Amino acid sequence: MRNTFFIDIETLPDLRPGARESFIETAKTDVKPPSNYNKDQFAADLGMTDANEIKFTAKDKLASLWCERFGAENAESQGDEAWRKTSFDASRGTLFIVGIAFEDSDPVALYAAAGGPPDERQILAWLSEYIDSHARPSGKNPPKFVGHNHIGFDLRFLLQRSMILGVQPNPDFPVNPNAWDPRVYDTMLEWAGRGNRVRLDDLCRALGLEGKDGIDGSMVYDYWAQGRIDDLLEYCKHDVLITRDVYRRMTFQ
Repeated sequence: MRNTFFIDIETLPDLRPGARESFIETAKTDVKPPSNYNKDQFAADLGMTDANEIKFTAKDKLASLWCERFGAENAESQGDEAWRKTSFDASRGTLFIVGIAFEDSDPVALYAAAGGPPDERQILAWLSEYIDSHARPSGKNPPKFVGHNHIGFDLRFLLQRSMILGVQPNPDFPVNPNAWDPRVYDTMLEWAGRGNRVRLDDLCRALGLEGKDGIDGSMVYDYWAQGRIDDLLEYCKHDVLITRDVYRRMTFQ
């Protein structure tokens, strides 16, 4: 594992004032019926009991009636769901934690905040300092960054937030790598292949390794909103640890 970093990040939705409310207002003007409903389910919600009326009413009509009846009360949940997905979009989302470990060292969780949203510039600066303080002179073996789906998400999110915030990435940070770049090893790509996916927890179990410990990515915002930062720092570090375990197993170390 010489000159190898293991990395994982946690992100939050768009925390700019009014962002969530904007998504909810948009949802109010574009309410969508449940995509998994059939005619009988729409009819049941609408209180329709006449079998012939249900039979001869088109599903699209029932969906439209459902939106008229229940749209307003569902707009907030639909808007909130869409807003939460901005955590996957670096143009809107927020860098929250960077978990990183060098070779066999204990992982660290880089996080900074002053009583409000995360200080992304400070987190990115600390990441660069960590790389500088640990990377060995590269020569023919530049530092390798190992992660799970980090080519498609973590590394790209870090680069894009760096661009937006005007923070120069570390010279050893892999910019826009592909799957064959010697500076990266993506455990998801190496296991599942291009265009396929596997959850880190599922991959751990397939390999007979310890998986996640009760928290998953869908819970990160709620934990942050509740002030459970320490739990999330430990969660991110644990993901780094199990990513390292997976890498060792997959590379027969």
